Amino acid sequence: MTVHALIFAETPIRLWGLSSRRRLERILKKMNVTSMIDDLESVSSEDSVLLLRGDYLYDERLIGNLVRKPGTVLRTATEAGSKPVAAHVAAADAPLVRDVLEGKPGSALPPSLSFETPQTLAPTYMKQLRKIDPPYLLPITEKNRETLERRLFSGSYKGVTDLVTKWLWPRPAQAVTRFCADRGITPNMVTSLSLVLVIVAGFLFYHGHFALGLAAAWAMTFLDTVDGKLARVTVNSSRFGHIFDHAIDLISPPLWYLLWGLGLTSWDPGMPLSLVDTFWMIFIGYIAGRMVEGIFKKCLEPSGIFCWRPIDSYFRLITGRRNPNLILLTLGLIAGRPDLGLVAVALWTVISSMFLVVRLATGFAFRIVKGPLRSWFLEIDPDEKNPTLAQRCFSNNRL
Repeated sequence: MTVHALIFAETPIRLWGLSSRRRLERILKKMNVTSMIDDLESVSSEDSVLLLRGDYLYDERLIGNLVRKPGTVLRTATEAGSKPVAAHVAAADAPLVRDVLEGKPGSALPPSLSFETPQTLAPTYMKQLRKIDPPYLLPITEKNRETLERRLFSGSYKGVTDLVTKWLWPRPAQAVTRFCADRGITPNMVTSLSLVLVIVAGFLFYHGHFALGLAAAWAMTFLDTVDGKLARVTVNSSRFGHIFDHAIDLISPPLWYLLWGLGLTSWDPGMPLSLVDTFWMIFIGYIAGRMVEGIFKKCLEPSGIFCWRPIDSYFRLITGRRNPNLILLTLGLIAGRPDLGLVAVALWTVISSMFLVVRLATGFAFRIVKGPLRSWFLEIDPDEKNPTLAQRCFSNNRL
């Protein structure tokens, strides 16, 4: 059976440079729905049809689940009451259902269909982005265009990440993402510029130009935020882009630390610690931390170690990864002791990895005694009137 898609009632309003049809087509392609039709008569009786009003903004989770649930009508709440705006139905029912979705007088839905709302069709917990974010289904109008664009951007942000990415980058990243979207700049172009900055920063560190190198490094971390957000708001991600971006993220930090150390003109940390020892501490700690994260995700909880309990999510804000470590290098340079900045990175990397190892061991012990682990995000009530500090901190960013 083939699933065909029919988009109707389109709007000329563009969000992040995309028409409603283009956005829906890109989302559907991700869901392996590639048959776009304009005429229901061309559909085989053995197939099904996904009917989508083009004047609504859909959370991707809704479309993905609707594709997997034939015989379903998706409704949303309006001031006039519940309104059906999308459906996945058998080809024979599609003409009648389309009439209902278009609001034609006298039309009625077949009694065999089931009904869903955004809240019942998709979960509020987004495992990939590590946050609670209720699914949305919103009308597209010129009046709320800016609100919808902000919603798309905030929805692209991870809930659990480092403190720089979470609190410093969002607003400037939104402005730069807008600049890129308006000019047709793709996420892979931004990632390519990030790679150039990785090389530039490393070159400057090696030659002892630490201030300029840090400027390039911080610019790279900022663009690393922009490329991901640009990919999500324009629905323009790819497997190559994902691998390209993550490869840079994995390789650049230890490379920078090595070149920073080689660029030092003096080494006097005030403790019996050689430069070689410092390098080994950083590399072993970095690799150990990454391995712990992978083992936890594969063996204990697929959301990852930083989503198990609130303490883990808080620790992700400052754990010994790229951005917190760049803060330490920056502080060391400001103090006139770039060597101590590197020592601080080594010590914090080791401490962070030790914390993660303890949490991994705790996770295995918990599983043996109490059973499978469960992310604390799954315990959150999105309608809670008095959310905890952790819930306010790690829920969806509102810009």
